Parts: sequence; C-alpha cells; structure tokens
Amino acid sequence: MHEYINLTADNIDMEHLCCAIGDPKHQEGVDRKKEWIRNKLQDGHVFRKLDARGKTFIEYEPIETAWVPVEGNNYIYIYCLWVAGSFKGQGIAKELLEYAIDDAKKQGKSGICTVVTKKKKPFLGEMKFFEHFGFTSVDKINDYELLALRFDEKEAPHFTETARAMKIDDKDFTIYYSNECPYVEYEVKELSQHAEEIGLKLNLIHVDSLDKAKNMPCFFNNWANFYQGEFLSNTILNANAFDKLLK
Repeated sequence: MHEYINLTADNIDMEHLCCAIGDPKHQEGVDRKKEWIRNKLQDGHVFRKLDARGKTFIEYEPIETAWVPVEGNNYIYIYCLWVAGSFKGQGIAKELLEYAIDDAKKQGKSGICTVVTKKKKPFLGEMKFFEHFGFTSVDKINDYELLALRFDEKEAPHFTETARAMKIDDKDFTIYYSNECPYVEYEVKELSQHAEEIGLKLNLIHVDSLDKAKNMPCFFNNWANFYQGEFLSNTILNANAFDKLLK
C-alpha cells in the first residue's frame, strides 16, 4: 500500500497540488484552487494524493454540493482521478478509487458516481476503468456518460435538465470556467488578451457558486466552450488551441 495525504485546513498551504507542480505561470491558479478547496472542506470535499511529487490524486465530495450539473440524493461525486507518468501501473488508481468507495460506504451513502466518455477527453476518467469496479451507466448527454456504483436500490443520480440543452442563445465565443482547476486562471487571462489582439469578442463567464454550477447549460466539470450558440468541448484552451478550434 502506498502512502497518501488528504488535504486539510492545516496542511493545504504546505502541500503541492498535483496538477500544476513547479510551473510558476500557474501559481495564481494554484492559489485560487486552494482557496476553492478551503471553502469546500466544510461540504465534505476530499482531495487525496500520493505522498510524492507527482500527478496522482482523487478529488470528490457529496453530490448535493458538487459543482457539476448532476443531481442526486446521498451520493458521492468524483471530480477527477488522475495518475500520470511513472506512477502508472503501480495500482495507485485502484487504491485511490477503493478509498473513495470505502469512504462513501462508511458515510452511509447510496453510491458513488462520476462522468466519463468512451473516447478519452481531458479531465475525465476512463470508462473501462470504472466499469471494471462495477460502475454502470445511469444517464447520458451526447458523449458524456454518468456512471454510478450503487450500494442500494434508491434512485440513481442524473444530469440536470438545464445541462441537456448543450446550447446557449449567445452567438459569440463563450467560455464558462471555474477555479476548480489550477490551469484555468492563466488560460483565462491569456485568452482574454489574445481575443483582444485578434479583434474577436470573447465572453468569459465565471462559475463561482454552487447554483451557477448546478444550472449550467451543458455538461461542466471546470470549463466549457461555446461558439455560435453550440457546445464545442470541455477542453481548457490556450491561445493556439483557441485558434485551431475557431478554424
């Protein structure tokens, strides 16, 4: 068994966030993310990581307070499970997921859930991995599937009705974002400056509350791109990726 650390109010200032290790340009994003976690700890938010310098962690909390357009009763929602680089193939993802499942059972939850896609997309888990542990599909919006591991016969979680629209009225390029990811802050500033340089109107909408997150007009984990009113992707964009997507 590997050694792990859960972030708490006492250690969060001293511990690194696995996603953005040692990259100065993302420091502001890391600070915002830590602030976000501090405010979520009272909701039962868990950020558990390997006690090592690497991108290896799981992040989850009760579905009722999770900043995603998913509804349910007495479930845990997994935001992210990530094991990267040389840490792959050591059973770490299995240990992290089993910890979350055991935690959910100890809390008397009805199950645990997460969003995946069959074809891998950024910041989302691998469908086959979760299915191996008994997760099954309980709802779907286009390519996005809500998987759940159910502990009892109570109603399964589901996407909100607003999320099923996958459309907005505004025709300008529109990005919804939250500080749930440390990469976001830098890219928001880069894209804002880039759009101004190329003369393109860009709408940046900060999802900064539970109500906003639950009432998103699309699937949302921390970022969503729209153009001409249509949902494009949940990929966090830099200036180059932004230009490619426009083309």
